[in-house]
Amino acid sequence: MTSTPETLTTTATLTRIRLNRRSRAVRRDLTDTAHLHKTVMLLAPDGLGENPRHKAGLLFRLEDTTDDTPPTLLIQSHQPPDLTRLPQDYGSAETRALHPMFQSLTPGRPVRYRITANASATRRVLDDRHPVNHKHGQKTVALYGDDALAWWQRRAHQAGLTVTTTDTTPARFRRPYKHPHPSAEPGGAGRAPGPLHVLTRFDGLATVTDPDQLRHALLTGIGRGKPYGAGLLSLAPA
Repeated sequence: MTSTPETLTTTATLTRIRLNRRSRAVRRDLTDTAHLHKTVMLLAPDGLGENPRHKAGLLFRLEDTTDDTPPTLLIQSHQPPDLTRLPQDYGSAETRALHPMFQSLTPGRPVRYRITANASATRRVLDDRHPVNHKHGQKTVALYGDDALAWWQRRAHQAGLTVTTTDTTPARFRRPYKHPHPSAEPGGAGRAPGPLHVLTRFDGLATVTDPDQLRHALLTGIGRGKPYGAGLLSLAPA
């Protein structure tokens, strides 16, 4: 039987890890998105088969350091994660159930939101100067400024939110690296760059319009780049 948002909300959890900057694994993950993805995937249960991240409901967001706080990793999952699988001394963690938050979503309720998203669009190819998906004659391009804001407003509306205010912050460029295949010839390049993910953080106020659509968006994420820290939507009372 396919799970629905309603059946998943009873077990959805959010884990907050305050990263230990002295940890070698943390320093590696903060500079290598592919390694960060692998570390987060350690929290997925074994034996999930294909698409384990999706089946485990794993979404994450890296909150950058400030003068008062260390870098913080937020991880959402369908089940409480086994934190003993993380590298030793990775950080201090706390986990809480999201069921009360899901239950509180009612039409007309004002909320504060935050999401770091890969605002992008698929465009038809007009020239041969950029790599494209030749099968469909299209390419994916990052959106900036007003285009990125319009993208978020559309996606928020589809997710059951009416946006009232939005602050946009360019988050970071994340380019995972592809590790060489075991059969690669000696002397070849160590790692080839993967696709570039241009991330923008959106913060602001909104009103809940469709609780069911909103629960679904919260559980499954919004936009591209979910394996690399994009798409996790967070809500709080306004």
